[in-house]
Amino acid sequence: MVDAGDPDGQEQPGAQSGRVQSLERAISLLNAVADSSPEGETVANLAARCGLNRATAWRLLATMERHSLVERDPLTSRYSIGFAVARMATAAGVDGLVRRAHAIVERVSRQTGETANLAVARSLGLTYVDEVTPPVVLSAKWLGRQVPLHATSTGKALLAWLPAAEVESLLAGPLTAYTDTTITDQTRLLSELALTKERGYGVCVGEMEPNLYGVSAPVLDEHKHPIAVVSIWGPKDRVPEERFAALGALAGEAAADIAHAVARREGLTERS
Repeated sequence: MVDAGDPDGQEQPGAQSGRVQSLERAISLLNAVADSSPEGETVANLAARCGLNRATAWRLLATMERHSLVERDPLTSRYSIGFAVARMATAAGVDGLVRRAHAIVERVSRQTGETANLAVARSLGLTYVDEVTPPVVLSAKWLGRQVPLHATSTGKALLAWLPAAEVESLLAGPLTAYTDTTITDQTRLLSELALTKERGYGVCVGEMEPNLYGVSAPVLDEHKHPIAVVSIWGPKDRVPEERFAALGALAGEAAADIAHAVARREGLTERS
């Protein structure tokens, strides 16, 4: 694609009807960013690859960055695919994701004797798309429910693996206190997210509903973006904090198995 030098990307006389030049340029850049994964690429190299002048490429990338379609490493200034792209891909493939993950979610519930869930990211939070509850356990149904990110182990497991700019956007505004243990202080929550990433799973100690405790681990794609979250939860007397480490390890193992199943289905990896 040759850049005609139009700084605003407006349709040029004689252009093919139905085509928007600025959008085609942005798509070309987005594809180039995707091709550069996982290392990312600089604006100069992306511009050269797409036949754009650097100023035009920079403006398009800056716009896409504001919408989380791409993200820029502040240290290297290299661009990589943003979380919004992963979120859209997940939304488009929820049914397939549930089919590939269900047996694993079922296994987790059987192993732990507790409710196991799979959630996917949505624009305003997380939505539970699959759930397995042991026959002997009476449990609230969370399928289709959307939950706040800061007050659940599921939300923390998502936030901990997102870029800082995305986290800041998702946590903009006051954080609602649902119970006495809900973390509503931004600084304290960010510290909790750092700990979540370090240990590999998020925890909830009655922060959404007083008696519900749980752990969650993210399902990561090949770029280490979270595309879904596996959760294990139940009443405080059955899921006390003493079980968190063991349950967190099981959630992490299940999340890795789901990620492998998704990647294998998409031809990104082969089982050895």
